[in-house]
Amino acid sequence: MSSYSFTRSFQRWILTFGLVVIAVSMTPDFGWSQDAAAPAADAAAAGGEEAPKKTTLMDMIIGGGIFMLPIGILSIWMIALSVFLGLQLSRKKFVPKNLQDQVMGFMGDVRVRSAIDAAAQDTSYLGRMITSSYLNVDATDAETLGRSKVEDSIADFTIRENLGTMTLIGYLSVIAQGATMLGLFGTVAGMVLAFDSMGLSGGSDPAALAGNISLALITTAGGLVVAIPAIFLFYFFKNRYNRFVSDAQQVAVEGLEAAIATVNADQALARVPEGITEV
Repeated sequence: MSSYSFTRSFQRWILTFGLVVIAVSMTPDFGWSQDAAAPAADAAAAGGEEAPKKTTLMDMIIGGGIFMLPIGILSIWMIALSVFLGLQLSRKKFVPKNLQDQVMGFMGDVRVRSAIDAAAQDTSYLGRMITSSYLNVDATDAETLGRSKVEDSIADFTIRENLGTMTLIGYLSVIAQGATMLGLFGTVAGMVLAFDSMGLSGGSDPAALAGNISLALITTAGGLVVAIPAIFLFYFFKNRYNRFVSDAQQVAVEGLEAAIATVNADQALARVPEGITEV
């Protein structure tokens, strides 16, 4: 999958995921909490007492104010992006074992065209890298087979292909930083409102003070709940991708080295002394 198709695939994935989330959230039976206190409420109503209202997850989110909306959007984006990257960043799609064995076998016999044909039939990262770079193998240069040109082609291919994927992975870092800043913004806003209500009421309205402090704490917690896993996922997928790219580069270089060793096998043996002649 090329960089462009990788990005297009993610766009289709995020659209589908968003539609599913919207559909589920609009379902009448979808609830954020269970009414576990219903029997107790009935008993309290029968006794003439008003049952205390249970604070639900939705109540806490609403208590976080408008700041929870962008934090919620970032959380959905993080989940969709993580699932997509988890499906795409697999060894089978980057360095499949069967293609690796074929390339090493063909290049060991200096069958460069066969290695290119086998790679062209595989859509993996390694397949595209081999197809792009091995076209620069120079048969007229028996000593190196144009190794410098092949390595330059591998580097150019890596730069082109890494752009799209690393951009998507980088979004996880953006999500982590954005969620943290939004949580901090909500914290500052909540504390400003808390001190403002304290100044207006002279400290005689603890309910308003508690509500504003709740706003500050909930937005802080919401931002951290999104930011902490996002930053871990960023480094996880970044390291995973870099490892797969490094493995693909290593296979391509080792295949070229195998062909060079085969071509120069006779010359290498000629430099090995037969032994020491006794005088």
